Amino acid sequence: MLRPGMLCPLLTPAWLLTAGLLCAGVWAARVNKHKPWVETTYHGIVTENDNTVLLDPPLIALDKDAPLRFAGEICGFKIHGQNVPFDAVVVDKSTGEGIIRSKEKLDCELQKDYTFTIQAYDCGKGPDGANAKKSHKATVHIQVNDVNEYAPVFKEKSYKATVIEGKRYDNILKVEAVDADCSPQFSQICTYEIITPDVPFAIDKDGYIKNTEKLNYGKEHQYKLTVTAYDCGKKRAAEDVLVKISIKPTCKPGWQGWSKRIEYEPGTGSLALFPNIHLETCDEPITSVQATVELETNHIGKGCDRDTYSEKSLHRLCGVSSGTAELLPPPSSTANWTVGLPTDNGHDSDQVFEFNGTQAVKIPDGIVTVDLKEPFMISVWMRHGPGTKEKETILCNSDKTDMNRHHYSLYVHNCRLVFLFRQDPSEGKTYKPAEFHWKLNQVCDKEWHHYVLNVEFPTVTLYVDGVSYDPFPVTEDYPLHPSKIETQLVVGACWQGGELHMAQFFRGNLAGLMIRSGKLENKKVIDCLYTCKEGLDLQIADGIGKGMKINVNPSQSTLTLEGDDIDRFDKAMQHISYLNSRQFPTPGIRRLKITSNVKCFNEEACIAIPFVDGYIMVLQPEEPKISLSGINHFARSASEFESPEGVSLFPELRIISTITREVEPEGDGDEDPTVQESLVSEEIMHNLDTCEVTVLGEELNQEQESLEVDMTQLQQKGIEMSSSNLGTIITGVDTMASYEEVLHLIRYRNWHTVSLFDRKFKLVCSELNGRYVSNEFKVEVNVIHTANPVEHANHIAMQPQFVHPVHHTFVDLSGHNLANPHPFSVVPSTATVVIVVCVSFLVFMIILGVFRIRAAHQRTMRDQDTGKENEMDWDDSALTITVNPMETYEDQHSSEEEEEEEESEDGEEEDDITSAESESSEEEEGEQEEDQQNVNRQQQLEWDDSTLSY
Repeated sequence: MLRPGMLCPLLTPAWLLTAGLLCAGVWAARVNKHKPWVETTYHGIVTENDNTVLLDPPLIALDKDAPLRFAGEICGFKIHGQNVPFDAVVVDKSTGEGIIRSKEKLDCELQKDYTFTIQAYDCGKGPDGANAKKSHKATVHIQVNDVNEYAPVFKEKSYKATVIEGKRYDNILKVEAVDADCSPQFSQICTYEIITPDVPFAIDKDGYIKNTEKLNYGKEHQYKLTVTAYDCGKKRAAEDVLVKISIKPTCKPGWQGWSKRIEYEPGTGSLALFPNIHLETCDEPITSVQATVELETNHIGKGCDRDTYSEKSLHRLCGVSSGTAELLPPPSSTANWTVGLPTDNGHDSDQVFEFNGTQAVKIPDGIVTVDLKEPFMISVWMRHGPGTKEKETILCNSDKTDMNRHHYSLYVHNCRLVFLFRQDPSEGKTYKPAEFHWKLNQVCDKEWHHYVLNVEFPTVTLYVDGVSYDPFPVTEDYPLHPSKIETQLVVGACWQGGELHMAQFFRGNLAGLMIRSGKLENKKVIDCLYTCKEGLDLQIADGIGKGMKINVNPSQSTLTLEGDDIDRFDKAMQHISYLNSRQFPTPGIRRLKITSNVKCFNEEACIAIPFVDGYIMVLQPEEPKISLSGINHFARSASEFESPEGVSLFPELRIISTITREVEPEGDGDEDPTVQESLVSEEIMHNLDTCEVTVLGEELNQEQESLEVDMTQLQQKGIEMSSSNLGTIITGVDTMASYEEVLHLIRYRNWHTVSLFDRKFKLVCSELNGRYVSNEFKVEVNVIHTANPVEHANHIAMQPQFVHPVHHTFVDLSGHNLANPHPFSVVPSTATVVIVVCVSFLVFMIILGVFRIRAAHQRTMRDQDTGKENEMDWDDSALTITVNPMETYEDQHSSEEEEEEEESEDGEEEDDITSAESESSEEEEGEQEEDQQNVNRQQQLEWDDSTLSY
């Protein structure tokens, strides 16, 4: 092989030039023989805020043609890829060193890394880069390093949680913040912190909050915490977050949202008892709920609030026909055999009698007129507890003397109610049913119960609180032996006629013991007799009671609900109400109790619901004021008293009832403390059940006087009347208007009025068995005795009868026109005499003063005085001189006629005579007759002005 150094020097110069060119071309072709070389893979890092990429390994291209110029030099790097924000720059051509840098600002949050290929190329054959060779493609991975430019941000604006007091929680709630930085270092939250000081809570690095101590609802209902977050670059959150942690009382299953005290205002109708109640089940899986609401009214009256009319009146109100004998009536003048019995008025004038095992009452003969051969009925209210093993007799009819035979009796023995009924001897000597037994829990439960016994021999049926019971067992016995011994009816024991003492005493309370002819089988009537006027009520709207069982006992004191839907159950409970239909209910406490039973999926009681204990406070009703008014003093002629019609005692009687209410002032009373509440009287309507007319003074003499009334009209109204020497008692529940009509019918008759000059009576009415009593209305009637009705007939028209009301309130003009009046009438009332004298003296003093002041005008003043005299309703010209009623009519008759004739003549002769002149003329006439009437003069009605000077 020819080497250039050996061949070329042998050539000549010409050939030398040609050879030189030839050798140079061959050499050039042989210089750029190799491709540049680079690494196959590069890894680079660039920071967001920088453009230089740090590569590993460094970017260096090698060329084996080095150190030849151009061929051994690296002229550049070429990047392959789309949208690559980088370029490569040669730093040193000879060494092949280069760098990669970003062409624009990088954002790690948009793209964290880039991958592309790169090639290096040499300078080729010469400066123009011809025949440049490229290296293989190397892969470049560049990662964009993050800058902590973003702060943590919480995912929620605020956080809420509820915890139960008394528990320690490992995790109450979790707060979470995020960071927009791309790197784990700056995008991760490394720390959470509670900024609020002195709170019993802590938070961990993951954002979980827990309590550091047991929380107490009584101490704090809710905690408010401020929480912040830090990323791993220790950058704090831009905004802190608020965390609210509510403390819930320890979940106790039970009824919530009810009031212990519930006030009931009388007359307001139905009152919802639990409008906001709901059942807290503490998230237990409930399948069914049962609740029983009980209204306890045992301490009110006979077990609850009922009308406290007499039992006889209640029977009539409930539709029971008349003919009922009341064996335990309230003590009165006509029924006094219960006076000695201890009573428990039941807080509302409800007549309840107590028997302690030593008391009993004998019923007077004639009270019970029931024919025992016909069907009859016994009814009674009874409260009886567990007693002794001895018989305790409620009612017993036995021999009055000689023997101890019991004809019929009702008694208690070992919690059994037993009715003994022995047949009459006329029934024959065959066995007959005699004792009827009922084993009842009600007999010994210390509660009030209503018993109705229907006897239609041989069948006897018992109703207890409206529920019928058949007797078992029934024992038989022979009829009684014939005898003529009278019987004695006793309540509270049994009379032993052979030993003449009481036995088998009753221990308990009785009320309303009645016997009447005929059975009482009408269920409505029986229910009416015992049904309470107060109780629980449930009015359910459509859809609420769907799928629920509702049960109410007959007395409406117990209400039971059962259902499986908690929401519907709560709404049904919210509709339970209390109702008292009495116009004047008994005030006081009625206790309420709710007992509940809850079942879960396992069909067992999973949670225990505590009972609810509250009470209804029935407020005091506005008490009515019953007022009796009318004419309380009048006179009638003796002939009217002696007539068959008699004299009406209460012709214009008015009965009204009012209540006083407080009316709040208009506007805001707090602004003006001087504004006070005003009292307003309002008239109301209600019933009356008793009116009693009592004689004041001597008792009625049945041989010559009586109080009478049209019994037909009384019976039409269903009102009864009983009379005695002390007066008359009208009983029966009816309106005030009906009682007015009945009292207008009461007339007083006296068929021997010679020695009678006045009679006084007192009227008192009451409602609800004496709970509300009227005022005492007193009436005084005077008897006008007349002389010979034939003489002096020409003076009848000008001599009116004198009628004067005691209190100047009512004037009775109806009694002025008597059938046969006499001009010389006698009104013997002391009050009347005194009033006449006082009025006459007053008129005289007025006239005397006028005479002294205006003596010059005496005649004119006399006319004026006459006018004044007429204004005062005193007609001296028609004055009647009365005689003391203690004087005999025979001693005064002649002198009285002479005095009146002279008086009448004076009035006819001088029409304009003055009062003073009239008095003087009367005085002169009286002096002329002084010798004849010296004994009687002190008690005559006359004007003695002889000691006065004009």
